[in-house]
Amino acid sequence: MTVKLTQNQALALWQGAIVESVRRDSPDLSARQMAVLTTVYLTQPPHTVRGLADMLNVSKPAITRALDRLSELGMVRRKPDENDRRSVNIQRTVKGSVYLSEFADLIMEAGDGAEE
Repeated sequence: MTVKLTQNQALALWQGAIVESVRRDSPDLSARQMAVLTTVYLTQPPHTVRGLADMLNVSKPAITRALDRLSELGMVRRKPDENDRRSVNIQRTVKGSVYLSEFADLIMEAGDGAEE
């Protein structure tokens, strides 16, 4: 499904969701943290630091910093790979899933408000 938006409509949609997120006192995620979180939830596992860095075209240290914050918030979990103990898999959590579900609702509500 493709939705055609102007630049202003796209920005207004994003702004509406972000503003409502701030009002609800949700965790304040950076754009990089949100990119990592949505990638973990919207693409097929397994996810590793290296894989996420490649997918997002950013450095491994930047991914590690984003994962540190997301882990502190309980939105992702690191788990050693049982087949390769040197590797760590990044796993989804219920808290992260709920956060993204609620954020998706905010985006949809902002879209509904834009039509009025």
